[in-house]
This record gives sequence, C-alpha cells and structure tokens, in this order.
Amino acid sequence: MTTEDLVDWATGRGLEIVLVALGSVLLARVARSLSFRVTLRIGRDDRHARPLAQALAWLATASIYLVATLVILQKCNLPLASLVPPATVAGVAVGFGAQKIVSDLLSGFFLFAERQLGYGDVVRIGPPGSTEGVTGTVEELTLRTTRLRTLSGDVVFIPNGEIRQVANLSLDWARCILDIPLPSGTDLTTATTVLEAVCATLRDDPMWSPLFLDDPIVSGVEAIDLGVFRVRIVARTAAGKQHEVARELRRRIGDALNAANIVIVAPRS
Repeated sequence: MTTEDLVDWATGRGLEIVLVALGSVLLARVARSLSFRVTLRIGRDDRHARPLAQALAWLATASIYLVATLVILQKCNLPLASLVPPATVAGVAVGFGAQKIVSDLLSGFFLFAERQLGYGDVVRIGPPGSTEGVTGTVEELTLRTTRLRTLSGDVVFIPNGEIRQVANLSLDWARCILDIPLPSGTDLTTATTVLEAVCATLRDDPMWSPLFLDDPIVSGVEAIDLGVFRVRIVARTAAGKQHEVARELRRRIGDALNAANIVIVAPRS
C-alpha cells in the first residue's frame, strides 16, 4: 500500500470509522446522562423506576456499541457472513463460561419487571420456605447484583441469580404483632382494659396516628403456657413502620402495666 493509498483510506473509510467510533461514544454518554437525569427526577419516591431507568440505559449503551462495531467491521470490508460461524462458536463458549452471569442478569430483569423490590425497601432474602435469611435495606439494585444494608450497618452484595425467596417487609403495608406475657393469676379483664387504653392513646397521638392504617386490636389470649397467659395485640401499620410502632407500644404498655401493678413475665432463656 502506497502513501497515497494510505492517505485516501485515512481521509475516506478511516475517517468514517473514527466518526462512527466517536459517535457511538457520544451516544452512549447521552444515554447514561439521560438515565442520570431521569434518576434525579424520580428521586427516592418511585423505588422501582430508578433501577428500570438504569437497566434501560445499560441496554441502550450495549446496543449502541454493538451497532457501531458492526458498522466498523463493514467499513473495514470484513464480510459479516463469514464472521457468523466463529461468532457462534465463541458465543457458545462464552455462554458456558458465563452462564452464572447470564443467570444473574435474567434474574435481575425479572426483579425489575415483577417489581419484587426497589430502592429503600426493607427485605429479607433467604432460601425458599424459610423465615430466616439476610434482612436489610436495598441500597442499590442492578441487573446483576442487589446491595443490602443490614441493621448492624454491614453491606451485603447478593448476586440476583442467588435470590430464591424475597420477603418484602415494606410493600404497601405491614402488621405489628405483640404477645404480652402475663402471670396466670392476672385479672385478664383489667389487663385487657389497660392494653386497650394504651392502644387507643397511641392511635390518637398526632405523632403516631399517621403510622396506623386502622385501630390496634387486643385480640385476647393467644396462648396459655405454664403459668403464663399470652395476650396478643395486632395493628396494621404503614409499610416499614411496624418496628417503630412495636417499640413505642412496648414502652407504653410497660409503663401502664407497672402503674396498674400488673407484672409482666420475664421470657424464659
């Protein structure tokens, strides 16, 4: 190839290749910038739209680079049909080697599509059929991983392909359930009256009433153990607020029962 041919190529196809490469980079940046602006506009109000916007930006970026690569190969006079067999073999090899990553990406897509969780949700992730697992607040949600912040402050990264069961503790509404252990000799009528008064007072408190979706109910004796009556209180609360309500109920119940000279049985170790 002579210098003149090289100059012609550089000012012709070479320039076109450079323009396509630069254009793809600019388009990818625009896609990410739009996703960032959408994320800022959404803020924390819509927990499910943020990860969806990020996923769409990732998909748009990947599509832009894929199209740009095909155009550049065509500009280099490489027959695309001849690349299909080796690309197929390479794709199969990569597929076997990266099947775990593919599983994570597909699982992440369904997490988005089915709105199982979102930013700020309090969730418990564990094996199917179990009430135990990792509990925390969703801080980041991508197509491949979910990042949780536990109550103790630990950050847990979970590949989406490993998520088999999600218990969303902050979806729509929650339920606060308290079992108050009382000695078997307690006057249950008096105790129930005290508990109902505490529930009514908390429900009418301007600071706490927005957290209740209906009136707390003293449902009665839920269980009878050896020398112990367990009186249950049930309240339906706003999503993720059941623990705050439970702590305040325990404090007020303790003060009220002490004032009424009613003893609370210490839990057995």
